[in-house]
Parts: sequence; structure tokens; C-alpha cells
Amino acid sequence: MTINKRYYSLAVEDREADIFVYGDITSWGCLESDVSSYTLAKEIEGLDVDVINVYINSYGGEVAEGLAIYNQLRRHKAKVKTYCDGFACSAASVVFMAGDERIMSNASLLMIHNAWMYTAGDPNQLRKDAEELEKITEASINAYMSRVNITEEKLKEMMDAETWITPADALEMGFATSIVDGGVSKNASQSVKKQLMSMIIQRQIEQQKAIQNQPTPQEPEPTQKENKLLKMLASFG
Repeated sequence: MTINKRYYSLAVEDREADIFVYGDITSWGCLESDVSSYTLAKEIEGLDVDVINVYINSYGGEVAEGLAIYNQLRRHKAKVKTYCDGFACSAASVVFMAGDERIMSNASLLMIHNAWMYTAGDPNQLRKDAEELEKITEASINAYMSRVNITEEKLKEMMDAETWITPADALEMGFATSIVDGGVSKNASQSVKKQLMSMIIQRQIEQQKAIQNQPTPQEPEPTQKENKLLKMLASFG
């Protein structure tokens, strides 16, 4: 079994791959928890597996990146199972739609809305940006409509209202195919938690060794990023 040393991670065992999307979906990753379609493409390219499990807990991110990940997963020959471990919001909800099986914990939520952006300019620029946003939103609508059993008009109403979707409603409308009591998802999050804790502890050990020869040894302090990760881990329980 191999696991790369990232908060976003992929593990392969036998004929099954596990992908953990526990961070922002972005094309310019600054944190280890950030996930890009390019990073994911490198990970899944050439995978010779029968099943890909994708565990999601993300507020979303860039629509283009989410759509790219969605399409990469849909193209793969393996059966894809997506799991909503906590939140699958915005672009992350599009990734969730890539699953042949779409499984939500009974303590999880989806959130869908129209694409949006920061912009500035004259009226012509603002109208141009609005038209482009409508086209970008349409791409997300196509991904949702490939799975749901509601009308496109109803879906657009939900996106206009920036709608949070419970597991029961997601199952009824076709966003999800089943609901679990959290057991499957908990295993995934605990795997990531254990991996992160090992990374942080190992780094602190190496830091301690590096300062042992200094005249006045000091206790290694966690970095700002490690402090943030430790807080996240504490919230996992």
C-alpha cells in the first residue's frame, strides 16, 4: 500500500484506489490541503484499478478545476464511488456527481449555487463577465442534470437560491444514490488524520535533531501551517 505525503492523498491497494479531497479545489495550490485537477490527473493517470473511491470534504473552489476533475473521473474505466464525508459545496458538489455511486453520510451536506467571481470595470466589462458566468454555470448544470431526476428549471431555481441539500433530499432528487450512517466516511477521515499526525511528528523529530548541537537548544515549535492542520485534526475527533 502506498500513500503520498499530502493532506490531499491517494492510496492504492490491490485493485482499488482511494482519493481524499479534503481541501480547496484550486489551480494555484498554496496549502497542502489544496487540490488541483492537474495534481489529481497526475495521480490517477495510468491507474490500473477496478474501483476508485473519492472521499470529499471541501467548500469547493474554482469551477474550471472542479469540472476537470469531474470529467477525468467520468472518463476513467474504473467504477467510481464518491463519498460526501462532510461538506461537498460548489465545485466539490460537481466532483461528487462523478460517482457511479454517490454516497452521503447522514451527517453531511451538499451545496449548489451559480458561479461567481470578483470583477471590476466599466458597464461593458461587467456585462461581459455576467455573460461568461452564465456559460460557466451552464457547464455545472450539465453535470448535475446527468444524475438528478428533477427538472432543469427546478435545478436552476435551487442554484439561484444557493441551496444546501440534506442527504434525504439529495437521495430523493438523485444527487445521491445512498446514505450511510457515517461508518465508511469515518474510516477515510481517520486515515488522513493518522497520516497528517505522523507527518507533523516526524518533522518535529527532525527539527529537534537539527538543533541538538546548538549552544542553547530550543523546543521546536509547530509552524503556522502545522498549527492550522492540528486544529483541523482536533475537529475530526
